[in-house]
Amino acid sequence: MNAHLMQNYAPLPVTFAKGEGAWLWDKEGRKYLDALSGVAVCGLGHAHPAVAKAICEQAGTLMHTSNWYHIEHQETLAEKLTALAGMDRVFFSNSGAEANEAAIKLARLYGHQKDINNPAIIVMDGSFHGRTMATLTATGNRKVQAGFEPLVQGFARAPFNDLSALETIAQNNNDVVAILVEPVIGEGGIQIPDDDYLPGIRKLCDDNGWLMILDEIQTGIGRTGQWFAFQHSNSTPDIMTLAKGLGNGAPIGACLAKGGAAELFQPGHHGSTYGGNPLVCAAALAVLDTLEKQQLNTRVAQLGERMLSNFKTALADVEGVSGIRGLGLMLAIELDRPCAEILQQALDAGLLLNVTAGNVVRLLPPLIITDDEAEQIVRLTTELIKTFLDTPPA
Repeated sequence: MNAHLMQNYAPLPVTFAKGEGAWLWDKEGRKYLDALSGVAVCGLGHAHPAVAKAICEQAGTLMHTSNWYHIEHQETLAEKLTALAGMDRVFFSNSGAEANEAAIKLARLYGHQKDINNPAIIVMDGSFHGRTMATLTATGNRKVQAGFEPLVQGFARAPFNDLSALETIAQNNNDVVAILVEPVIGEGGIQIPDDDYLPGIRKLCDDNGWLMILDEIQTGIGRTGQWFAFQHSNSTPDIMTLAKGLGNGAPIGACLAKGGAAELFQPGHHGSTYGGNPLVCAAALAVLDTLEKQQLNTRVAQLGERMLSNFKTALADVEGVSGIRGLGLMLAIELDRPCAEILQQALDAGLLLNVTAGNVVRLLPPLIITDDEAEQIVRLTTELIKTFLDTPPA
């Protein structure tokens, strides 16, 4: 551990020197298959030529001016994103947490315009929305919040994938102005809701005059086999947040809105020094262009179904496996016991993956993986899980 870094992280004992596609090489030259993509960030893999070219050309021309001036790439990116999502306007930030902060502020503005003095947003147990004060309060994980009290007021909690609980809140809380939800719970273990869940939230919001806010920071930009996960159920939100895969490693977040929600922010309400600068917008435009030209959404949907089916076959009747689920290239194998040790074991085997929620092996491979690389991920992960479950506890 570096003595000059704050002790926020417990990194695995490896330092990567370069990457290409779905592969990384450490300083000693050892090769690793990346099934995590920097936690769903590098959807186009590492050192993608189109993204690298866009960044290099923009860095050699103009990196930053601030939002005191028009930014052509920002305006082009906004036009592209709103067209893909069926939304009206975008605010650009530097991260997913900041995009969610913007969404929360929009909801509060909306509430105050309705003369609600203490506007409340319904959030879900098991969710993750960021680590700023507002977004960690919105997060449904006590470990994220512990030690940072007092938390921000204005949030009501409900179980994920439970429409009746939301209806009960609607009947008993007149301060609610919005529902904030992930279409698929990511950090909480790839929890996929019932098919009627998002449409049910859309109807509930319409019936009560609430805003439907979707956190698509992990699910967006092709990760689930559609541009955005809400498109699986045609449940267009009033507000949607993006980050992660949007920049393929360039730090960019976005808060999209439609209808009245898109008109709420006025000069002075919100801002960002770096948000949407020429450099990150050039990278994001290259990402969207590549996804579109290569029709990667269709590829991701098909490949994800195949990998999920192969996992179910390979791990069928394996004692200790309590669940296998996925949507596109968001895949999870849930075990009946904590399995943090698999992180190091996978690294030793030349595979990068993640353990979340304590007992869920999470896979978020690049969207550009080949069939052979997908098969390797399934085979190596299956072997690791079987070996882990067959090994008696120390």
